[in-house]
Amino acid sequence: MQVIRDLDKLCEPPLRTVLTIGNFDGVHLGHRGIFRHVVDKANEMKGTAAVVTFEPHPLCLLAPDKAPLRLNTPAEKVRLLAASCIDLLVVLEFTQQLAEMPAEAFVREILVSKLGVHHLIVGYDYAFGRNRQGDTNFLDAQAKLHNFTLEVLAPIRAEQQAHSSTVIRQCLREGRVADAIKILGRNFTLDGEVVHGDGRGRKLGFPTANLITQKEILPRDGVYAVKVKWRDDDYDGVINIGKRPTFVDSAITLEIHLLDFQDDLYGERLRIYFVERLRDEQRFPSVGALQEAVVADIARAREVLASAQVVEYREYLGTCPVKGK
Repeated sequence: MQVIRDLDKLCEPPLRTVLTIGNFDGVHLGHRGIFRHVVDKANEMKGTAAVVTFEPHPLCLLAPDKAPLRLNTPAEKVRLLAASCIDLLVVLEFTQQLAEMPAEAFVREILVSKLGVHHLIVGYDYAFGRNRQGDTNFLDAQAKLHNFTLEVLAPIRAEQQAHSSTVIRQCLREGRVADAIKILGRNFTLDGEVVHGDGRGRKLGFPTANLITQKEILPRDGVYAVKVKWRDDDYDGVINIGKRPTFVDSAITLEIHLLDFQDDLYGERLRIYFVERLRDEQRFPSVGALQEAVVADIARAREVLASAQVVEYREYLGTCPVKGK
């Protein structure tokens, strides 16, 4: 997948561009349905499957107090889009100048002139531009004016609930990581670097890896059964997210205990796959009571993880069709 962050570096428009536009935070099942349609249409037309997205999220500039915590880091979003068999990803820097650009100019100067849009695919609720003036009715008129075709997709639903990033965030705020899988189409994940902590877990008999992550949103404070990928290997584990109230700590920490694991992980990167919430974080009356709770957490995690299968985004990975065939 080619990634373009400066349209001036795009020497000429791609060939027969089939395009979609959006923030695509989470790259959930609804987004993946759109990408699948873009790829299928591009293959049918022997054209280029393209996605236009924005960085940072437009609300970070327009209404910072309303900007959502993002489900993906920018690097994760690129990786997931590449796995969707997209040919061209255009990441537009969302500046004040872009925010003030009239919808007509955005279509004419970017979609038509720079990207040579041939067929535009958007979700049922898509709108862009000042005051969201670039809605589907506007795009339909622009398609006729600039001689491209427009396709508006109906929402993809599960259990009568339309897939949305907002619903996923609500699941995470409530600690319902298992429910998030139904909308994401995969386990919620985060990755980060293992750093030195205070060694308290080891003193308690349960050594932990302390993780620093760039993820903006975390599941609700508590204890979770997780799968952990280190290099090319997978491990079972338990993660505690929170402020360790038994020890009157204040900063939120991510502490992962890998089951039946002894190696030194300092400086290594881990990816965490959330499987199931075990309990709330709580303050214990003594260190001994905490140790008993951790033993129970580990026993419950073993039960949960024994039959758990991590769901990764591999639907397209390694199976992208060869162009022209």
